Amino acid sequence: MSLSDSPDTLAAVMAQHGLELPADRVAILERYCALVWEWNTRLNLTRHTDYHKFVTRDLVDSLAFSRFLAQGERVLDVGTGGGVPGVVLAILRPDLSIALCESVGKRARAVGDVVARLGLSTPVHESRAEDLLTRMRFQTLVIRAVARLHRLLEWLRPCWDHFDRMLVLKGPAWVEERGEARHLGLLNGLALRKLDSYPLIGTESESVLLQICPKERLGPGDSCSLTEL
Repeated sequence: MSLSDSPDTLAAVMAQHGLELPADRVAILERYCALVWEWNTRLNLTRHTDYHKFVTRDLVDSLAFSRFLAQGERVLDVGTGGGVPGVVLAILRPDLSIALCESVGKRARAVGDVVARLGLSTPVHESRAEDLLTRMRFQTLVIRAVARLHRLLEWLRPCWDHFDRMLVLKGPAWVEERGEARHLGLLNGLALRKLDSYPLIGTESESVLLQICPKERLGPGDSCSLTEL
């Protein structure tokens, strides 16, 4: 059995789940995993510390975001944590202009080290997104496992002049969270659309990708119109 067929390789686990990527992308993703897991012995960056968890959670989620990002889009990963989805997207989609923000200094510095050792030109900002957005502009914010929907909308409400839309990954509680945000009036003037859903492998739950943008920015087919930067 060759190394690429070994169940201990990223390529083999991806194959088990019907996922295929160019060999050079897989090699960088494998290196990314090694670096994050190395840091994880000193700092809690991720609970996904084997290829199965990485593929079924981190890679699958990053691919879901990727399907709804246009060529060359300027993207901010809000609260990147261990680099998902931002670093993974930078590996999968080198055409994107991706920046990461992380308010916890130790995590920001760890992810910065991972990015540097991978040779990626992906800036890591030790900052809250709402502070970063006072001085920078993006087309899309990608958000995964950061906070409940009403909290995100409260934090980012003053910043809509500095980004066009947010893509938010949620679990089965998204309907409850949407109702909570509506009750608080935080969705007034905003359009929320369910873009995608897929099973959370190994559970009976599903992941849901939501798009939120101001109603006036909706284009044909309920897609948010992106500003040229």
